[in-house]
Amino acid sequence: MDPVNTIATDSSGTQWVLTLSCIDGPGIVHAISGAIVAAGGNIAESQQFASHDTGRFFMRLQVEAVAQPETFEARFEQALAPVTERYHMTWRLDVVGRPVRTLILASTATHCVNDLLYRQRGGQLPIEVPLILSNHETVRDIADFYGVPFEHRPVAGADDKAAFERRVLEVVEEQDIELVVLARYMQILSPELCEALAGRAINIHHSFLPGFKGANPYRQAHQRGVKLIGATAHFVTTDLDEGPIIEQDVTRVDHAYSPQELMQLGQDGEARTLRRAVTWFAENRILADGDRTIIFR
Repeated sequence: MDPVNTIATDSSGTQWVLTLSCIDGPGIVHAISGAIVAAGGNIAESQQFASHDTGRFFMRLQVEAVAQPETFEARFEQALAPVTERYHMTWRLDVVGRPVRTLILASTATHCVNDLLYRQRGGQLPIEVPLILSNHETVRDIADFYGVPFEHRPVAGADDKAAFERRVLEVVEEQDIELVVLARYMQILSPELCEALAGRAINIHHSFLPGFKGANPYRQAHQRGVKLIGATAHFVTTDLDEGPIIEQDVTRVDHAYSPQELMQLGQDGEARTLRRAVTWFAENRILADGDRTIIFR
């Protein structure tokens, strides 16, 4: 298979993040390190993992340009080319801290949307959000508060759903969207949209699936006396709620918690879990290894 490469540029950046994967073998780290030195770079951070299950090697490095940072990208690409060809690498070079253009999809729940926009405004989440697209009006006030454009498109039937999904793809194309976040967006995406957004759409859901489905999972959980509640963030695939898991969170509870208290704890966990997943995506810390993910924290 031919090597695949993606480059995101920022002429003002002097620190870079390189992520790569390839078939595991000897000499990979040495070859990459040599390319960095040859380009005039210095390794500031390095993480690697060899998967015994798939036989693939994964690596994430943060690199400082120690000389002539304005031309480092071109020099590094040139030095890296023979290495990526030799090992048939899939790789990505990006600027550390560059905000990732993110489309948020929402419905009626506000906790995840609010948390993402709050963290983004505070400089804790490296994303920029050109639009929130929702099938309900509920989060409009939050979007207005943070100064983020909001668009409401109701979904009352199959035709509306198809129109909504066409709009998603239009926004992705028009706004150069790199990540789509389903911030408790309560519609099932079509297989076609899942395929179009493969590897760049993240969903969040509570931990009770598939046991407690429907509109009141926390009440069902309370009735069954659950002792753990949590949340799962994963990539969206055509298999509903079964995409590669990025992050999970759990909180221990007992019989004293009311359904409302369980919901509040659950929503806190959902917001926290989704935020971590989005952060790791934006920081190029997630690499795919078949049906699972490698997370370089």
